[in-house]
Amino acid sequence: MRVLLTGAAGFLGSHLAERLLKEGCEVIGVDNLSTGQRRNLDRLVAYPGFRFLQVDVARPLEVEGPLDWVLHFASPASPPRYLKLPIPTLLVNAEGTRHLLDLALKKGARFFLASTSEVYGDPLVHPQPESYWGNVNPVGPRAVYDEGKRYAEALVTAYHAHFGLPVRIVRIFNTYGPHMDPEDGRVVTNFITQALKGEPLTVYGDGSQTRSFCYVDDLVEGIVRLMEVDYAGPVNLGNPEEYTVLELARLVKEITHSPSEIVFKPLPQDDPKQRRPDISLAKRLLGWEPRVPVREGLLRTITYFREVVAQGFA
Repeated sequence: MRVLLTGAAGFLGSHLAERLLKEGCEVIGVDNLSTGQRRNLDRLVAYPGFRFLQVDVARPLEVEGPLDWVLHFASPASPPRYLKLPIPTLLVNAEGTRHLLDLALKKGARFFLASTSEVYGDPLVHPQPESYWGNVNPVGPRAVYDEGKRYAEALVTAYHAHFGLPVRIVRIFNTYGPHMDPEDGRVVTNFITQALKGEPLTVYGDGSQTRSFCYVDDLVEGIVRLMEVDYAGPVNLGNPEEYTVLELARLVKEITHSPSEIVFKPLPQDDPKQRRPDISLAKRLLGWEPRVPVREGLLRTITYFREVVAQGFA
C-alpha cells in the first residue's frame, strides 16, 4: 500500500509509520514539526519506503502518484502544547481535515481520522461508550482541541455520507510509550521525567481523578486492525484498566526507585474527573484488547526515558 500519514514525527505517528513500513507499505510522512520531533524520524529514514514532507496540512496539499490511504494523525495532543498553539490546533483539525479529505477523494483513497477521548469532555457517563455524546465546554481553554476533534469527526462523517468516501474514526484514550516527547506535559511524561531527575512529582488537584493508560504497541495494533474492516463509525481504543493520577505517581516512584516527593497543585479548568473507555465495540469488531500491563509498559517507557534524560533532551 501507498500511505500518506500526517503527524509522522509525533509520538503515535512515528510508531504507526514504523509498523506500516515493517509490513512493506510505502509511507509518505507529513509533519510541520510544530510539536513533532526530528529524532522520531531518524528510525524511519532507514526504510527505503519512507519519504518525508515538512508541510502544514492546514493548507491544501498536493502529492504525486496514487494513494491507498490518507491517515490524519497531525495535531498537538497534550494540553500544554495545544494551549500554546490554540489557532493552529483548531486549523489542523478543521481545515487540515478538510484538505486531506479532499485529497483522499481526488486519489480514490480511504481516510482515517485519529480522534480522541477528549470528545467526551468531562464525562457524565462512565465508562464512555461511542454512543455517549460527551460533556464539553465549547468556550473553555480545552475547547481548541476537544471541539476541533468533534468538528473533524463531523466533517469525516459528512464526507462519508455525501460522497461515499470510505472512512475510519478512532477515539484514542491516553497512550504512552517510548519516543514520547519528555517535555510534552502529559501526566506519564511529567512523572517519569520528574522522577528520573529527582524533582517533585506534580499532581494536579488531589490526584483522585482517573485515567486509563494504553501502551503504544497495543494501540497501533488496534489501528491496523481498524484499517482492515469496513466500519465508518467511531471506535474507542484504550485500556479499560483505570488508575487515579496519584496511584500512577506512586507507581512511577516505585519503578524508578526515585526519592522524589509528590506535590499537589490546583486542578486546571475543565480537567476531566474520570476517563475510561468502553471497548466492547473494539472487542467485537476487531477482536482487540490491550495486552501489555501498565507496569510492564511503564518499565519499557522508563528504560527509554533514562537514555533520553541522560542525553540531555529533557
